[in-house]
Amino acid sequence: MRELAEKLNKFTVLVVEDDDEIRKRILNTLNFYFKKVYESSDGIDGYESFLALKPDLVISDIEMPDGNGIELVKNIREINTIIPIIVLSAYSKEEYLLNLINLNINQYILKPATNESLLNAISAVLLKEKNTIFDLGEDLYLDMDNSKLLYKKDEISLRKKEKHFLELLHQNKNRIVNYDMIQDYIWEEKFMTQNALKSFVKELRHKLPVQIIDNIIQEGYKLKSTSI
Repeated sequence: MRELAEKLNKFTVLVVEDDDEIRKRILNTLNFYFKKVYESSDGIDGYESFLALKPDLVISDIEMPDGNGIELVKNIREINTIIPIIVLSAYSKEEYLLNLINLNINQYILKPATNESLLNAISAVLLKEKNTIFDLGEDLYLDMDNSKLLYKKDEISLRKKEKHFLELLHQNKNRIVNYDMIQDYIWEEKFMTQNALKSFVKELRHKLPVQIIDNIIQEGYKLKSTSI
């Protein structure tokens, strides 16, 4: 247990579960292992928590009265295609399984989940070699742990929004990151004006030693094709 805690204590996790008793039991277990454990009682609040807190792992129930787990996973995958997601369910309904496979979940656990099955699933998705340095192209790398860019021998410090914007571009490097995605993931509860976004991107570009951001007029932004 102590060895596993030492490996997991740099990660954060969001638990979305409407059953108070089950959620409390899971939280009590995970608090021993994780750096920070967040909780939500439904899919709607869970999605808002995901956007605001940006956890390293999401664990979610499927059937909830206010915003179900399928919709939660779908909304998360619209923005973030690589965050590990573990789903808990008391049912093994075929339509759930097909939906979840298509949404690229990482683990599916039938309730009642034991501590052993939960920790085994967590270990399987988090303790693989987790890369926190992303290749943005043109010899430019994003170091998520230290909030900086690495370019040859140079290090460039990033603000929180800049780091998450580049992360969002990398996670969606084969498609355009539209304005709604940027609003949800970067601006969160604040309203994002077009002028504010343009100023933000302009300032970020001034920091970059090479230009890797393409502006897709009236749609959004993406990494330059040469960096994919």
